[in-house]
Amino acid sequence: MAIGGQVIRREIMQINLPQKPKIVKSEGNKAIFEIEGLYPGYGVTLGNALRRALLSSLPGAAVVGVKIKGVHHEFSTIPGVAEDVIEIILNLRQIRFKLHAAGPVKLFLAAKGEKEVKAGDIKTTSEIEIINQEQPIATITDKKTELEIEIEVDAGLGFVPVESRKKEKLEIGVIAVDALFSPIRKVNFEVENMRVGDRTDFNRLRLDIETDGSIGPEDTFKKANEILVEQFKSLIIVTEEVPPMDEILSEGGEKKTQVPESETDNTKIKVEDLKLSARTANALLEGGIKTVGGLIKKTEASLLAIDGMGGKGITEVKKALKKLGLSLKE
Repeated sequence: MAIGGQVIRREIMQINLPQKPKIVKSEGNKAIFEIEGLYPGYGVTLGNALRRALLSSLPGAAVVGVKIKGVHHEFSTIPGVAEDVIEIILNLRQIRFKLHAAGPVKLFLAAKGEKEVKAGDIKTTSEIEIINQEQPIATITDKKTELEIEIEVDAGLGFVPVESRKKEKLEIGVIAVDALFSPIRKVNFEVENMRVGDRTDFNRLRLDIETDGSIGPEDTFKKANEILVEQFKSLIIVTEEVPPMDEILSEGGEKKTQVPESETDNTKIKVEDLKLSARTANALLEGGIKTVGGLIKKTEASLLAIDGMGGKGITEVKKALKKLGLSLKE
């Protein structure tokens, strides 16, 4: 358009979307992902967000409690065993598991005679798999010594110290263990500039992921992205307020009650009416989940992020939803 002999150019400014991620290197439980064409500054923005989500928000399985025959506290020693109890617990924490069912799961280890006891000596079930079978646990130095250990494994997120689980009631003789649930061993990223059109300040992001083997790096990358997308979706502001279903006005201006289309609309059932344990119900309510409708919008990972929710709670929720013909979001 010409005004006063001058031509005015109008350009629609927009932030270009990056190219699809690609795997530039993959070896076992390690992979390097590369994302090109990121708008200037977005390499660090997305790199930090993905790294944080990978480290803190992916579900995994870990030892949460240990019971050793003849041992009453973690500062004990065991006759005929080279390691003290603290060392044994530290070794048990290094074992990586893959749960095929909701936890918790109890495992048993029984060993006798001179030998190096490893993770592969633990008796497992179809519910659980030990990834690093060669992980050392203890060294028995006496032929007559018997070592019996009961191990409790549960699902969770990130790192959960014993101090945050003080409210849990433990069986007599059970030693609570700091739990590292995260399946991520290492995640780093680097950003470099690249050319897009005439500009040379666009970003290329490389993300280096190493897992513990219980899940592949490709799956962790996908899940971390899904978690972030879900979080950002919840921040979108709705500009048009919708009145509550039970407060819709009639044509005459009077308030009338909205009757559900079906008395059997299970999504409107309150969490309190699902016959869950008090702990699980309270955790859901404190997490802002009031109805079945809100519950089925959540993934297992997002529920595990709620304080007070663990493997037992997830199992309860799944059973309750199954009775209603519903399930958690995949």
